[in-house]
Amino acid sequence: MTDEVAKAVEECARAAKGAAPSLAAASDEAIDTALRGMAQRLLDHRGEVLEANVADVERSRADGMSAGLLDRLTITDERLTGMAEQLRLLAGAPHQERSVEVSTLDGGLRLVERRRPVGVIGANYEARPNVTVDVASQLVKSRNAGVLRTGSAALGSAQRLVEVVIAPALAEAGIDADVIQLVPRVEREAAAALVSLPGLVPLVILRGSGDSTRALATEAATHGVRTLAHADGGGVLYVDAAADAETVRSLVGASLDRLGVCNRLNLLLINDAVYDELWPLVSEAFAGRDVSPSLPPYEHAIGYEWALDSDREATVTVARVADLAEAVAIANEQTSGLAAGIATEDAAAAEAFFDGYQGTGVFWNAPTRLLDGFKLLGVPETGINLDRVPGPRGPVTYTDLYVRQYAVLPAGR
Repeated sequence: MTDEVAKAVEECARAAKGAAPSLAAASDEAIDTALRGMAQRLLDHRGEVLEANVADVERSRADGMSAGLLDRLTITDERLTGMAEQLRLLAGAPHQERSVEVSTLDGGLRLVERRRPVGVIGANYEARPNVTVDVASQLVKSRNAGVLRTGSAALGSAQRLVEVVIAPALAEAGIDADVIQLVPRVEREAAAALVSLPGLVPLVILRGSGDSTRALATEAATHGVRTLAHADGGGVLYVDAAADAETVRSLVGASLDRLGVCNRLNLLLINDAVYDELWPLVSEAFAGRDVSPSLPPYEHAIGYEWALDSDREATVTVARVADLAEAVAIANEQTSGLAAGIATEDAAAAEAFFDGYQGTGVFWNAPTRLLDGFKLLGVPETGINLDRVPGPRGPVTYTDLYVRQYAVLPAGR
């Protein structure tokens, strides 16, 4: 890591930490005013944002970026309007309770759980400029300052979003605009620098491809920095013997509307008893999305994540399974654990699938594409955490970004 890169990241972290008290002490009204201001400025400066994004997309296309990643990178006019609407909805969402009564102790003492901001939270993500707004808004709502680092492909879009949308809206609401920092360097070493500053940035949200995110999480651990990692994806659909054919067709199509996202259909498991009957319908649904099946014998792991394959992202792995138990075992042991669904009209089978699957999201006759903060919870997300430990799991939103503090108070105070 060069000294220049490390210095740039540290300067951002120090600026965010210095400004953090301004956000921590801000009123609910000021925070929501800032979020509504971001929404309005996003619409008012639509042309500037889209112009910067077009430049990023054209440069990345010339560099050979895959179609799926280009889709992630692109801000369309419709997507920009959606970003503004999400900001307005977030502004209207209730604020986290700062103090929650727990119990009364001996002598009438009151035990209260206080929920405090972390302080400064980092975020590392790749070619998704909308994540700049998603993460920044969640941090502001939770009263945490932030240091954002995005990949070179989306940096131009992210810089424009910070300059004309995020920073001015914060300032106009009376909040120090330095609470949201964007690392201005394109080098990959900036990500490693971000996870090496425990005294300034104790928690970092990691989003991106599995290998790079896991490597950053390992690096962070050596420095005592905690992470919320979204490393792997890929939705699973098990077609049960009692599945309705039209439901299967609908689920397959709805699960493949976008190929470059983590919650798309990645692995289709079909019960032996209905495989031959349903295969023509499934094949037709694939063709409708210009998707090809990967059939045995495989040259890849059964849970291989196609969204990360720039050459074959329009692919779904298909496998026959003997029964529900085999489907659950494959979903638990050979996939990322992001999300799995069952297509069935048998309630007992659905319940058994729900009880058996250990992943983050489980669905009955519904597409795994729904595993998304906005679609499930009505607010943007900072990422989807897959950890199998206590703490925020699934879509992480502003309500998860706090630390607990226990306070004991005199009776009646």
